[in-house]
Amino acid sequence: MKQLMESVKVLFLDRDGTINQDIGSYVASRDKFVLIDRADEAIAIAREAGFRIVIITNQAGIARGIVTPREVEDVNDYLNELLALRHTSFDRCYYCPAHPNYPHPEYDQFMDRRKPSPLMVEQAIADLREEGFEVDREASFFIGDKVIDIECGQRAGLKTILVRTGHNEEALCHERGISPDHVADDLYQAVTGFVLAGKE
Repeated sequence: MKQLMESVKVLFLDRDGTINQDIGSYVASRDKFVLIDRADEAIAIAREAGFRIVIITNQAGIARGIVTPREVEDVNDYLNELLALRHTSFDRCYYCPAHPNYPHPEYDQFMDRRKPSPLMVEQAIADLREEGFEVDREASFFIGDKVIDIECGQRAGLKTILVRTGHNEEALCHERGISPDHVADDLYQAVTGFVLAGKE
């Protein structure tokens, strides 16, 4: 007998510039990782409302030799430690270590996953399906601070929100004719003002 799939909604989040401050270079250590104001609260609110939290991030500093996979994962562990202080967490993080300008024999195989490609989102959805959960794309969101985040979310069939923190590419989105569903000042406003808008 075929297992019934449980429908879930997911908040797909960019990391640097959306959850934590963009420092102008790759975040290679815990001391350089600083949460954007109320980002942890936003994640807690979204989880409380039933969203799974999945981080989708390009980490090309790995191919460039600026940061190691272990350092990226340690920073992600640190994020979950910070979120634990809010009695919350993220579920998964997918990152692309490749960069087209920095060929690397180990990481080039992941090039097609680099945002704005939706392949990391699709991998997350496939992994959740393996666990018996079917992602409701119409009820799910992709939130980020760059055009590539909006493109990624749109290609994956998700609602999209551009935040004005980090790179704040609102003007660039307009210039390229890429329209997010919403624009918010930060992750907290994105969650409380748009993701949960109209919900009890």
